[in-house]
Amino acid sequence: MITLRKNKVCAIIPFYNEERFIKEVILKSLKYVDLIIAVNDGSTDRSLELIKNIDDVEIILLDRNYGKGMALKAGFSYAVEMGFEIIITIDADLQHDPDLIPNFIEQLKNYDFVIGNRKKLFVVMPFHRILSNFITSFLLSIKLGTKIKDSQCGFRAYKKKVLEKISIHSSGFEAESEIIVKAIKEGFKLGHVDIPTIYGEEKSKIRPFQAIKSFLRILFK
Repeated sequence: MITLRKNKVCAIIPFYNEERFIKEVILKSLKYVDLIIAVNDGSTDRSLELIKNIDDVEIILLDRNYGKGMALKAGFSYAVEMGFEIIITIDADLQHDPDLIPNFIEQLKNYDFVIGNRKKLFVVMPFHRILSNFITSFLLSIKLGTKIKDSQCGFRAYKKKVLEKISIHSSGFEAESEIIVKAIKEGFKLGHVDIPTIYGEEKSKIRPFQAIKSFLRILFK
């Protein structure tokens, strides 16, 4: 039986072969949330072994690598079922600083969901990622009539009511754009939190041009 503290905050961390950073991300995030929901998207490395005995971590095992969208969907379903009022999503590769989680929670006082806005985006992000992010953010802003600053940022916070209302069907990274489209169409209010852009030696799993192609399918539905 999971006992929640009064603020009822959880963090969903989808992971696929993230043994280098996942334990650090989880331990840092646990300073600010009641429970980590770690979704193993078919990892074949030591990621699961490194975190399976950490207190206040609930692990969801997917039987193969489905993609980030499916991992998020599994995490959202569990978080809503457990009654968490605030759901954070954060990537497992340490490109997001868990110490900024309180900033996202604070912004939810004024908004229904909050997305990180990576500062100095065009200085340190690889060019193909700049192109992909710029195109998707620009087109979503036009389609929705709402400024979307960084559509591909996975560091987010949601009130439970948002995830109760919408469902996602995309299996890959484009699921994060699908969430934005559906949430805005339902009338939920979007906010942003400025965060640093952190890129080290890790390799992104996003294939930008494939992501754009999948995104366009969402855009023109």
